[in-house]
Amino acid sequence: MPVLRLVDLEKRYDTGDHALRGVSLSVDEGEVVAVIGASGAGKSTLIRCVNRLVEPTAGRVFLRDSELTGMGRAALRRERARMGMIFQAFALVDRLTVMENVLSGALARTGFLASVRRRFSPDDIEHAFELLERVDLAGMENKRADALSGGQRQRVGIARALMQRPDLLLVDEPTASLDPKTSRAVMELLRELVRERGLTALVNLHDVPLARSFASRVVALREGEVVFDDHPGRLEAEELGRIYEMEAESFAS
Repeated sequence: MPVLRLVDLEKRYDTGDHALRGVSLSVDEGEVVAVIGASGAGKSTLIRCVNRLVEPTAGRVFLRDSELTGMGRAALRRERARMGMIFQAFALVDRLTVMENVLSGALARTGFLASVRRRFSPDDIEHAFELLERVDLAGMENKRADALSGGQRQRVGIARALMQRPDLLLVDEPTASLDPKTSRAVMELLRELVRERGLTALVNLHDVPLARSFASRVVALREGEVVFDDHPGRLEAEELGRIYEMEAESFAS
């Protein structure tokens, strides 16, 4: 059974913009699937429709055997705990420490009042220290988030998502604010973590070379429709020209 399955997913905004047009795809356990496409192709909308940060207009979303579309708030809250979200702009609380930001990933288990009072279980605290070491932030737990570099902030975001002990990682443009060297390091870390922890990842990327290097599969959107779904090695210049509506020669190596 796939970890994630989308069936005829549609999203039309109140403005009339048709962001997704009948998107269907399945993501199997252990896959790192990169979603590429031009700006406005529907990449971020797709990610946000999976966990219903954006409500789909039509279609169905399944996380393993649970249908998320149409699910009530309480049930959806439980299912969202199985999906770790990593954001382009990091979405950290700047005034909080690195450790506090990471532990916020345990909110679904801890409860709001206990988290406000910093009453986390010893197991969660131990797990947070382990994650900080794994993402190369050991010893930084007491630093404020706003004192970190962009790459460090993204690593905190990764550790926070893993605190949820998720089945699926939803990753929205994780390298958009990073320099090329840091971007490759972050993508390598994500790929290693997926492999080590038996996870699955759906990753929006604007950088085609990163998608080719680190994804096990590439899905391309154009005007809200899937126009490519295959191994990265088959993403040739002609395909890229069609995806981005440019001359194929622009992508020739």
